[in-house]
Amino acid sequence: MRHKNVFASLVVAVALSLSLTACKDTKTLQENEQLKAQMAELQKENGQMGNNLETVTADRDALAKENAALKAKLKAQKPKHSAKKSSNRKRRRT
Repeated sequence: MRHKNVFASLVVAVALSLSLTACKDTKTLQENEQLKAQMAELQKENGQMGNNLETVTADRDALAKENAALKAKLKAQKPKHSAKKSSNRKRRRT
């Protein structure tokens, strides 16, 4: 009779451990799938950010070229004569 109780306890323990293992595996699989989905979303966002960075960099370079051209044009338009000294000095009488 004692062997039957030990065997029954062993069977119950094995059944409980298998059910807990199966439950943990299911939970782990669900977490794994969620993490995979999050990873895919982050990779998609990373790709979009890379595209945005390329666009912004190209725009910045175009603006820098335009700025340099405008500065050169402005410099060419400035008069090149030297400014005369103003004769606003008063003569002192002694």
